[in-house]
Parts: sequence; structure tokens; C-alpha cells
Amino acid sequence: MDDIERQRAHFEGISDKYYESRHTPNHLVLKELMWSCFFRDKADLQGRPLRVLEPMCGYCEGRQIVLKYLTPQIEYFGFDYSKPLVDRVRADDPALRVEHADVTQFELAAGEPPYDLIMLLGGLHHVYQHAGVVVERLRRALREGGYFVNLEPTHNFTPLSWVRGWIYRRNALFDDQTEQGFWLSDLDRLFTDAGYELVDQVYPGLLTYVLYYNPDAFPMLNIGGPGLVRTLFRLERPFFRSSLARKLSFATLSIWRKRSPIGCAAAGS
Repeated sequence: MDDIERQRAHFEGISDKYYESRHTPNHLVLKELMWSCFFRDKADLQGRPLRVLEPMCGYCEGRQIVLKYLTPQIEYFGFDYSKPLVDRVRADDPALRVEHADVTQFELAAGEPPYDLIMLLGGLHHVYQHAGVVVERLRRALREGGYFVNLEPTHNFTPLSWVRGWIYRRNALFDDQTEQGFWLSDLDRLFTDAGYELVDQVYPGLLTYVLYYNPDAFPMLNIGGPGLVRTLFRLERPFFRSSLARKLSFATLSIWRKRSPIGCAAAGS
């Protein structure tokens, strides 16, 4: 079994638990706070029609984020390597354009126009050995000046890399043979080498993230209620772009732009 097939089989084995945990109240409040904060100043993406591509779409979370925080005017295409997952999404919404496809082999269909926005949420670390190829292939599907939003588990401090490695080896929700968090410098280099420029980057993977972003993996940390989530987030938010958060964060949220020879107005910083 190759690493892509192994990861597919692993995710299908945990997909129901993953889906249920991503609908718990504390997790939903955290995502609402995180995405509303991040997209607040991205004026170039707000309130206008967008062609949106969501690779490794899972349950199409990226689509819901775009609809809620950017614009209801979207033309959407999502794909995932897990056929049972795609079948479930189609059953829930037969009109949704979602297909079964491997991100490491993805190509824009002949004659299809490029996309304005790519949403890839926590996907690259599942194909760690192929991440550079994936970022380059997706760049070909993006128009000049188009945007790529990426959320990934990262570390920028050696003790945190040890903690993550220990968790991946011990927790059944992860497959340490195929999944690996990125050193932040390595992740950024994947994008810059592929022809993207950084528009904005924040480091939200602090205490609130640790407690509430992965309730399927760490149910014992899902303490308190939405009020506590909001309080902790409000305390941490001023530090999201700080050097301290960059050092200590377990995750990085970035928006990149495909370099354009004619330039493109910034989406915000």
C-alpha cells in the first residue's frame, strides 16, 4: 500500500468521528471567531462572484467558510480522494459539484477557466511527501493574481515538533506513517518556490486552538463552553501576528497570491 492509499484508508476509518466532532459547539465557535477575524480585512475577496476550488475538500468546509465570510456568489468545485466521503456529500446536496480525485494528480480540465480562490484546509500535511507537487499543480488551476488560502499544522520551535511527533505516534486519529506537521519555514518555501507571494499570515494555534480545534483527537481538552472559547480567543487574538505566536503556534493560517506580471491589488494584511 503506497502512502496516498494508506492515508485514504486511514481517513475513511475515522471520517464519521471527524464529521461529528467538527459540529460540536466549542469547535464551531472557535472556527467562527478565527475565520471572521481573518477575512475581515480581505476586501478584494468580499461581496463579489468567485470561482472557488477546494481540493481535499472533506465535507466541503471551505465552501461554507467562503459563503459565510466572503460572498454568496460562488461557483464551486471540490474534490477528495475518499469516494465514500464524496458519495456522502453528494447525497446530502446532489446539486453540489464534488468529485472523487487525487490531489497529487490533479489537473485543470481542458477548456475550464482558472479559479479565483483555492481553499485548502489542513490538507497538505496528509500528503507531506508530495506537498511541493500539490502546491505547484494547484497553482496551474489558479488565475494570475488569484488567492490560495491555506491552514496547516505547523511548528517553529523544536520542543513543539517533538510534542507533535509524540502525539502522531500515540493517537489513533493520526497516521504517523503518512502525516507530518510542517516546519513553518518549509511550508512557506513550498509556496514561494512555486510562484506565490504572501499576502497575510497569522498564527492562531495557541491555547484556544489546542483545546478546541481537534475535539476528535483530544476530547479531554474540550472543557467549558462557548463563553470560555470566546474569552480565550479574545485574549489571544492581539498576538496572532506576533513573533511569540509565530514561535509557539501549532498552526498557521495564510493567504497567498499567484504572482502576476501586471500586479494585483492587495487583499489586506
